[in-house]
Amino acid sequence: MNDSTVIDQAPPQEAVALSITGMTCAVCATRVEKSLKKVPGVTDAVVNLATEVATVTFAPGAVEVPSLIASVEKAGYEAAPRARDGGREAEKVDRGWIAVAIAAVLSLPLVLPMLAAPFGVDLMLPPVVQWLLATPVQFVLGARFYRAGWSALRAGSGNMDLLVSIGTSAAYGLSVYQLLAHGGEHGAHYYFEASAVVITLVMFGKWLEARAKRKTTEAIRALQALRPDEACVLRDGVETTVPVAMVRVGDSVVVRPGERVPVDGQVFEGSTHVDESFITGESRPVAKEPGGKVTGGAINGEGRLLIRVTAVGAETVLARIIRLVEEAQANKAPIQRLVDRVSAVFVPVVIGIALLTLLGWGLTVGDWTRATLDAVAVLVIACPCALGLATPTAIMAGTGVAARYGILIKDAQALETAHAVTVVAFDKTGTLTRGRPSVVATRTVPGRDERWLLGLAVSVQTGSEHPLAAAVLDAAKRAGVPVAGTRAEDVRAIPGRGVSATVNGAQVWIGSDRLMQEIGVAVEPLRQDASVLESQGRTVSFVALREADAPQLAGLLAFGDEVKPGAASAISRLRAGGIRCVMLTGDNAGAANDVARRLGLDEVRSQVLPEHKAAVIEELRAGGAVVAMVGDGVNDAPALAAADVGIAMSTGTDVAMHTAGITLMRGEPSLVADAIAISRRTYSKIRQNLFWAFVYNVIGIPLAAFGMLDPVVAGAAMAFSSVSVVSNALLLRRWRPADGADRARDDHPAAIPAAGIEGGTK
Repeated sequence: MNDSTVIDQAPPQEAVALSITGMTCAVCATRVEKSLKKVPGVTDAVVNLATEVATVTFAPGAVEVPSLIASVEKAGYEAAPRARDGGREAEKVDRGWIAVAIAAVLSLPLVLPMLAAPFGVDLMLPPVVQWLLATPVQFVLGARFYRAGWSALRAGSGNMDLLVSIGTSAAYGLSVYQLLAHGGEHGAHYYFEASAVVITLVMFGKWLEARAKRKTTEAIRALQALRPDEACVLRDGVETTVPVAMVRVGDSVVVRPGERVPVDGQVFEGSTHVDESFITGESRPVAKEPGGKVTGGAINGEGRLLIRVTAVGAETVLARIIRLVEEAQANKAPIQRLVDRVSAVFVPVVIGIALLTLLGWGLTVGDWTRATLDAVAVLVIACPCALGLATPTAIMAGTGVAARYGILIKDAQALETAHAVTVVAFDKTGTLTRGRPSVVATRTVPGRDERWLLGLAVSVQTGSEHPLAAAVLDAAKRAGVPVAGTRAEDVRAIPGRGVSATVNGAQVWIGSDRLMQEIGVAVEPLRQDASVLESQGRTVSFVALREADAPQLAGLLAFGDEVKPGAASAISRLRAGGIRCVMLTGDNAGAANDVARRLGLDEVRSQVLPEHKAAVIEELRAGGAVVAMVGDGVNDAPALAAADVGIAMSTGTDVAMHTAGITLMRGEPSLVADAIAISRRTYSKIRQNLFWAFVYNVIGIPLAAFGMLDPVVAGAAMAFSSVSVVSNALLLRRWRPADGADRARDDHPAAIPAAGIEGGTK
């Protein structure tokens, strides 16, 4: 079937990433999104509050970047094409600390009298001095709140800055009124400390939040740091060091011991071991010889390599990984839609509650000073920072740590959906099995042994390109049978039946039962063994040797597709986590059932045509299951697209990887369980964050409205809520996959009991 008939072709789209400055809460992000979506030609816009990045998609050539920037500025924010080096972000965090320190120095003298009063110490400053200290905090350091709040008002909405500016202005204005009304006497009540300290605490909270958010993007920066700036290119026999940007496909690059590989390429001279753990998560170095592929960013071991460049720049594996992780972190999880809907009405509702608090206390008690302070507390405690950060920070931390261990999550929806998976459907060949034939059993007639039989077969098969010949060579090497030396003569392929050759003057045949019948060899001595092996889906080839002028049966070779190491333990972990495991394969029932028996699968669908795999997925989903499909080939693409979550092996085709929402950088089934484990962990963090974000407001707003929360305490609680949400998300960085247990179990199958899919988390 032609690929284009099974995969829908989406219309071409361009995307641009903009860095947005000035956002402080979920309401800000929503307003920027709306303004960008109004630009003619824009098909979608997603704003991530945690990364302060807007990702805008549009038809090619339909939109100019300046028009997008103008739209953001009209909404009251600043925008610029995204800088990928993180320098601006680090600089912004540093500048933020300076402003916080100045605000703290000016606010501390206003707070000290309150702290000393319970001990009988009077440190109260003259009212005019209080005013002098509070004013620069309110209008210079706090100017950002006024600017952003005014922009929100002009746009017909509200945000955190509007709440802070209204609340602190009320406290400051009330204090100035008291100062003027009482001529600067000590007897009046002043609240300069409330306005100054609230602004200081909010600034401090935002600074801590910015530092914590920066940690959630460490995975991306660590990957970016792996790209060397220079490469040693061999041209006309001369080694020349040039910037990596000047390297072209087809160039010859020298990689010395201990250096990072600068670009993707293929080794054509030298041998070494390479550390590719940054991509695969596998700590053991991988042997590289001529013909082997190397990936830019990997660390060369002990040998000098010459590689032929196959990809540079944005087309390298490392660049694609960075792009995938960035896109996943920029996307919104479905649960974020609830937050967006709440945020859209949150600020107007809070302002309404603050107004009711002001009027309620003022009219019923007549104490308008107290009424003002309680209204200020309502405005301050309700700032929706934590609400906007709850989901994106967890997604950033989750996708970042997953990428570190070889699990690339393409979009946030896949990350969120994977936690609810109840059925995992596996392709067989190349996914649960190695995807290439190997000798899985040998049988010999009495008087002969396995090594002799393999030696005879390898003599015939040496030099052949047939897949079964390669399997014979591998089996001979594993058994310690020399593969160099005697070679066959007069090798002749017998189409559809086998091969014949002369070895040491004796004719040898390797082939099917039909070939044996044609040459007059009775296979009855091994007939029962052959039947058992064939019932297990094995391909059986008989070996015959001419002796005493007559062909005689020597033995048989059984070929099969070996199960991948770790596949059984991966299935065990999934089942321990309450997930049904199903295998879909086009192979015959014998081969499929044998693999299912060895792996402990719950269900097998054999002889499924490629075009029918998607129908099976739909059938499983119709039964109420949340289905993840795991595959690696072009024929798996429709099923990957039909599943709730598509998981592709990077050892397979590009079509499969483009269709899937999750890509596994190693062809190990254990990573499927790990991907679901990190999804469950991440979704759990999202729910925890949203719970705490809502709880702060659900508890704090009524306390403030009923006069039980001082504005200073409200400011501290609001700042703490944002920091606690981000800090909780950062705990995801401690997650570890359970593959260490899997490897030990592969080496010693009975040594370690089956672990659930959460077994590798901490």
